[in-house]
Amino acid sequence: MTANSYYITGTDTGIGKSVASAALLHALRARGLRAVGMKPVASGCEATGQGWRNGDALALQQASDPMPAYADVNPYALPHPLAPELAAADAGVNIELAPIVSAYARLAATADAVIVEGVGGWAAPLTARLDQLDVVRALKLPVLMVVGLRLGCINHARLTARAIAADGVALGGWIANDIDPAMARSDDNFAILQRVLPVPCWGRLPHGASPDPQEMFRHLRVPSSLL
Repeated sequence: MTANSYYITGTDTGIGKSVASAALLHALRARGLRAVGMKPVASGCEATGQGWRNGDALALQQASDPMPAYADVNPYALPHPLAPELAAADAGVNIELAPIVSAYARLAATADAVIVEGVGGWAAPLTARLDQLDVVRALKLPVLMVVGLRLGCINHARLTARAIAADGVALGGWIANDIDPAMARSDDNFAILQRVLPVPCWGRLPHGASPDPQEMFRHLRVPSSLL
């Protein structure tokens, strides 16, 4: 629906999709694009005077320009830090596609690029009837995969890439994230990933105890086709 927009998925949960998404927003903005972030479904939120708020969604909002309304960044803010289907059931919420599509349309109307962060890994469902694939198809987005560099990442990355292709969705690239500073031969694993994955690497984010997306974006290489 909007040129330069991507859906961000990962090889698993906890591999740095949010940091990569926020860093990508800063990278796009540094190239002169209006870029805004979105996390349609976020579980694990805190109660505030403005309502439920999720830390990752807030980070995407802060990395955006122009600054979007939180309700559009995160249409479904679920209190419990559980799989979305379980968190939604606990909250008495029905996750539906239409509000996500409407929020995305509002964001896209103000920006050159919308970076949409998914949940967990690619195959993690949103509800018993709604998969992340349904969101990607509805928004007509290509996918960008974040690979957490740790033992097993080559297998997880290849399986994720194959699943995305099997679902008939375009995989535009991948970002490596050094989540395990103790990983043996991480550079060799990264080289293997570069060889076996069918799409280009957009960069490798270094490990950090408190990674700052405003600094991390310098490690990304945004394709010239997006500029």
